[in-house]
Amino acid sequence: MLNRRILRVKAYKVLYSCAENQALSLKDALGELNAGLEAARDLYIYLLGIIPALTAEAARRIEAAKEKFNPTEEELNPSMKFVSNAFARILNEDPDYQRLIEKKHFSWEQNDSLVNSLWETIRTRQYFKDYMASEDSSIKADAALWKAVFSNELEDSDALLSILEDNSLFWTADDLGYVLGFSLKAFDRMAKTGTWNLPPLYQSEILQAEGKKADSDSDFVRTLLTVAFGRREEYAKLISGNVSKWDLERLCTSDIILVSMGIAEAVAFPEIPLKVSINEYVEIAKYYSTPRSSGFVNGLLDRITRDMQQRGEIVKNNL
Repeated sequence: MLNRRILRVKAYKVLYSCAENQALSLKDALGELNAGLEAARDLYIYLLGIIPALTAEAARRIEAAKEKFNPTEEELNPSMKFVSNAFARILNEDPDYQRLIEKKHFSWEQNDSLVNSLWETIRTRQYFKDYMASEDSSIKADAALWKAVFSNELEDSDALLSILEDNSLFWTADDLGYVLGFSLKAFDRMAKTGTWNLPPLYQSEILQAEGKKADSDSDFVRTLLTVAFGRREEYAKLISGNVSKWDLERLCTSDIILVSMGIAEAVAFPEIPLKVSINEYVEIAKYYSTPRSSGFVNGLLDRITRDMQQRGEIVKNNL
């Protein structure tokens, strides 16, 4: 499920936490990393629960309308297309999914105000009106609807993000964006199979299950964190020796961590081209550091890793 970009971000956050709290050990860091990784998949499981929650809310309103003193013909004979959507049925009837949400105590009942508000918004959207008007009642049509809901209503929802942050320290805006993107792909798979399956935690495990060659992402992120953590003082001195006094003073903690991670990755993974590693940390710097950090990280990492290659401290396989 998790690709290497999000794994690097997770490792970065742990290392930043360690920089803020020097008392944390490597064992503590690895424990925090594992919790953050599992939390990303938990967020996927939790967000899926909004599908049966919205479906149930729509069904409740249909029944309430029928009980009105003087219901309209449309209220007496409403379209049941949405409340019969295949995705809600699959999740409600899947024993593995139900066991997971029970085990993790996941429920949308306490957030019924968001569910109600979301339903009020969805039912006014053109994509929903087109879905209801269409004669296509296939699972593919249901998949397209839920992809539209997740794409248009959830990613920029401050109310949803507030709920997530109240539920878990690990459920942040970047986790939400990543999980929503994964969910869209998962909907396509569900439409093809008609079933739901808990995804493996790492993208490499998904690729390996498909018979494709893929190095372990679990080994990658744990090795990356271990090397960057264990050699942080060494890399900090290396960074200090490659910047002027003025540049050193403007270096922020996030820049030092990202450059250190880039060095650690270059040293520990001979199969990953230097350009790939540098580009990854430059991209992360754009979101997690200062406006000028991406250029600074790019130049510093390029200089340090080229020098280390010349000294034989970084060796890359022929790719």
